[in-house]
Amino acid sequence: MEAVGPQPLLDICLTEVCRRLESLCSKRDDGSMRLKSPIMFPQELSDQLLHKMSTTGILNDVTVGVFRNCEELRLCRVSIPYCPVSAEAFHLALCPHRLQELDASWLPGDITGADIVSGLTSNSECRSGLQRLTLTGLRLDWEPLELNAGKRVGFSSLEGLKTLNLAYTDLSDADLEDICALHHLESLDISCTAVSNLAALTECQNTLRSLKVHGLRRLHMSPARLLSVLGQLRALRHLDFSEDHFAVDGSNGKDGDETVRQLLEGSPRVLPQLISLDISGRKRVTEAALKVFLESRGGLIFLGLLATGVSSSDVLSTRKDLKVAGEANEKQVCEALRRYRDRECFIREALLQLYNLTTDTDKPQEGILKLVLGAMQSHPSSLRVHLVATACIFNLTTQNMAEAMPVSLLSATVGRLLYAMKTFPSHQEVQKNCLLALCSDYILQDVPFDKYLAATLVINWLSSHENPTLQRMAVAVISILVAKLTVEQTAQLSQDAFVMKQLLAIVQQKAMMGVVDSTLNFALTALWNLTDEIPAAAHNFIKCQGLELYEEVLETYHSEPSIQQKVLGLLNNIAEVEELQEDLLEKELLEHVLTLLQNSRLEVGVRYFAGGILAQLASRADTCSLDEELRATIVKQLHSSIMTWTQLEREMVSYRSFRPFCPLLRTCQAPGVQLWAVWAIHLLCSQNISLYGRMLEKDGVTELLKVLATHSDTHGDVKGLSENILQMVTRHRSQTTTRQ
Repeated sequence: MEAVGPQPLLDICLTEVCRRLESLCSKRDDGSMRLKSPIMFPQELSDQLLHKMSTTGILNDVTVGVFRNCEELRLCRVSIPYCPVSAEAFHLALCPHRLQELDASWLPGDITGADIVSGLTSNSECRSGLQRLTLTGLRLDWEPLELNAGKRVGFSSLEGLKTLNLAYTDLSDADLEDICALHHLESLDISCTAVSNLAALTECQNTLRSLKVHGLRRLHMSPARLLSVLGQLRALRHLDFSEDHFAVDGSNGKDGDETVRQLLEGSPRVLPQLISLDISGRKRVTEAALKVFLESRGGLIFLGLLATGVSSSDVLSTRKDLKVAGEANEKQVCEALRRYRDRECFIREALLQLYNLTTDTDKPQEGILKLVLGAMQSHPSSLRVHLVATACIFNLTTQNMAEAMPVSLLSATVGRLLYAMKTFPSHQEVQKNCLLALCSDYILQDVPFDKYLAATLVINWLSSHENPTLQRMAVAVISILVAKLTVEQTAQLSQDAFVMKQLLAIVQQKAMMGVVDSTLNFALTALWNLTDEIPAAAHNFIKCQGLELYEEVLETYHSEPSIQQKVLGLLNNIAEVEELQEDLLEKELLEHVLTLLQNSRLEVGVRYFAGGILAQLASRADTCSLDEELRATIVKQLHSSIMTWTQLEREMVSYRSFRPFCPLLRTCQAPGVQLWAVWAIHLLCSQNISLYGRMLEKDGVTELLKVLATHSDTHGDVKGLSENILQMVTRHRSQTTTRQ
């Protein structure tokens, strides 16, 4: 298994600069930031800093101000998609730079494409030097703008443009005419715009090499006229004339499909330089037309055939060098996922096919998983994409396949699953898919991710679903996650009694039926872990009538040691909270627990936890209203019972700390109370001295044991175990020093 690779030093540094940006900057009068100590950054590093600010979500009107100083922070290639930057901030901070490339896709707020072009043309070096411009998803809105005594601002003002992406904008026929006046234009994407006539493209017939006209719903040209225009684009090498096959509105579907048919069956003298053709989503492609086209286009290197019905054509098997985006096999589907990352209609289709192809797979597919994550990231609000993508993730990480994946990739995968759960909380299938994928011991135990967020999301899901299979998985996930949380996170999770109520409801449901299953075991484990050294959780347990329920569970499952241990383990946690000890002094409960301690036929684990409850209660004679006679009986029975316990080889319990033991180890405590504590510590240290040896030192238990071992009043049994523990610690420390 590949481990997480080291993060590049440059990336670490840029991340740290972003994290500390506010402390590194002062504020101008308008509130924007500037660096306190301007440093001359290499141009490429300035680009990377801006990109890091953009991808980490901190780029806005305030922070972009650091780039107003274009002497120290010189920008060349700017990428700010989705960043909340206003027109004014854009003009002040970015337009003064000698930009060669700009991606300002999907900017929120009121900023328009016209604002951006206006700002760029105000800088003579941008007018001549900008080569690549992407304004996907923006409203262009030219109306308010005029420049230089009434001369209209337009794309043609950016004379150096070679690549222009205006997909999903309100581009008009007039705008297209303006664009085609660019003398160096090589690549144009006007997909999903309002353009109705492509005749203007003939103005750049000698330069245009790549044209994307996917999903032009308002295109109003006959097949003959459209082919005539395309036929004049002598330099064109890449043509995307695909269509969203879900959006059938009868507007241009038939004419577009007929155009494709005529292009496939027509002369190779039309578009003679063509090496890439995308016709995915077109409905009238025949195998015969495809065969004619391929036989006459020996130089073709890519063909988009997704959702055409012909991607499994035999003629494709004869072209081993041809890349095909389709659904016939895994290779075609992966090509589709790579090519169509920004197109929801095709991504969903490709994911559906991928799900079918991976249903029975047992081979780790790292590359394919990355493609699925990329699709989810590109369409964060698409339910259709996430529904299928989460199902694919389950297929790709189930069984032992996850263990063969890089840990960093699995971390990213869980991150996307949690995002899906958070974004689509009411969609049962998405939640189910995410839960199925998360329910993996390896992922939950060994992969780093936000376990607190995962626990809260799964608990919220659990509150509204009662499917037994999914309930079992959800409770299993929760039980593991709770054990992985820090004390602070567990305390935060436990503040809401809702969490306790959900888990107790499951315990009650199972107890009423008297069944013993994994769901009950997982729920009891989760509750046990939730209350471990978390007083707030212990209080909520009492408030939610958990104690009454657990008394019933002890009676119902009197012959089930695994259930009894978990119940008694939680009651141990309650007994450690001084102000809750009175709640445990109910006569029948105490007598039952004392009976469990004394019963030599029971497993040591059950008797151990019963003893822990009694030791805690007996240790607080000054604050706990325990009957003195009963207290004396408890102390006596603790001592006599513990001396009959055999040492366990398997791990019975783990502890966050030894702090709950400290009050039991005082010299003023009764020998039975002390004996339970030192027996427990001896057991833990004998099983994992490396972990618990450090814990002894950290929590001050070593000093308490030294006092017990030397105090004249310490009972011999307690003294002997204390000395054994100290010897184990000394021996381990000596061995560790020798190895070093």
